[in-house]
Amino acid sequence: MEGKLVIFSAPSGSGKTTIVRQLLAKGYNLEFSISACNRPPRVKEQHGVDYYFLTTEEFKARIAADEFVEWEEVYEGRYYGTLKSEVERIWSKGHHVLFDVDVVGGVNLKKKFGDKALALFVMPPAIDTLRERLHQRATDAPEEIERRLAKAKDEMSFSSKFDFVVINDDLNAAISKAEELLTRFLGN
Repeated sequence: MEGKLVIFSAPSGSGKTTIVRQLLAKGYNLEFSISACNRPPRVKEQHGVDYYFLTTEEFKARIAADEFVEWEEVYEGRYYGTLKSEVERIWSKGHHVLFDVDVVGGVNLKKKFGDKALALFVMPPAIDTLRERLHQRATDAPEEIERRLAKAKDEMSFSSKFDFVVINDDLNAAISKAEELLTRFLGN
């Protein structure tokens, strides 16, 4: 069975992962697509749960073997992507696929799957709010935060390429809006 796909994208720190986790807990027939990356795991991240952690050589070999639905060099030397086998694994269980991916990955997935996919862009209320959230998260060095903020400004310009924009200035309201769009799309 080929199910539907739900894509969440946003600049880092916009709250998309929090929204995705809340939606997964609400009993939709959704399963989270685990992305692959070549960065080292953060504290408490596990291979095959949070990401498929690959070496740069493994990642490039899988690109060459056409094993990705989409992939991108998000930051210089940092690769992220969705393995075809991951989508097939979820569909084989009769579930719809839920993606939490970077903005370019989201655009590429929407282009590839068209009307089978609902693409949602989670917009932060302001860059200053994003900076504050990234500092509070305390997972990245200050120079990494500044790099993410510079990228976020560019990523926000992609919002028009998504089906809907969900502004996350109030988390509960953003979750409710995402749930409304998801329910309509999945027909639940």
